[in-house]
Amino acid sequence: MSCPLIANADVMRITRVDRCGNPICGEDNGFVFDCFASLAMNINSDDGDDILYKAANGRTCGFKRGCPTFNGFDLELNVFSVSPELIEIVTGNPVVLGFDGQPIGFDTCSIQCNTGFALELWAEVLGEECADGAQGQWIYFLLPWVTNGLLGDLEIGSEAVTLQLTGATRAGGSWGVGPYDVMPLDAVGTPGPMLTPLDSACHRRTFITTVAPPEPGCDYVPVTCDSMSLAS
Repeated sequence: MSCPLIANADVMRITRVDRCGNPICGEDNGFVFDCFASLAMNINSDDGDDILYKAANGRTCGFKRGCPTFNGFDLELNVFSVSPELIEIVTGNPVVLGFDGQPIGFDTCSIQCNTGFALELWAEVLGEECADGAQGQWIYFLLPWVTNGLLGDLEIGSEAVTLQLTGATRAGGSWGVGPYDVMPLDAVGTPGPMLTPLDSACHRRTFITTVAPPEPGCDYVPVTCDSMSLAS
């Protein structure tokens, strides 16, 4: 058994998904970045109703604790980079294009509740020996369907500016094994997609991988779905 220690977060990737949680293929549907401060995944749950049976004389005859219901995660992502591509995928609001057709800004228009994105996070692992040929080890987090992306309050002054993006996970997505190579398929570390699809009732998957995260950049990255197996 492994006993990994999570160190600092390393790289994050977001992928545009449609109204049913399916990854959308194409040149402008992904973005990889590392200029972020933190990602909070806060549990959203309902405690349920306790049932108390109390006699007329004040004695408790029985008690049943309510069963909590897990609704998902409320996300808070704090980023430093004011990337039009990142803001556009997360919030669904349009980018502003320059004379050469490249994104130079973004509009803030409305909350697009019918759009969504998947979020992947790689965090470095401490205390584990790397397998032969591996470039390192990471804890990999996948949240396959996030909706209600919103850019938070913005204050610009003499200090460093941090943007806060919020959203909420949903179950019922169709990520399947995904469109990316994120885990080894054999003992020699051949990169490939997840070996088992993510169940449509799940909000998050976490595992250790020796497949290195993608390189961060400042442009959209393509999403290819030729061999992707989606959840049914």
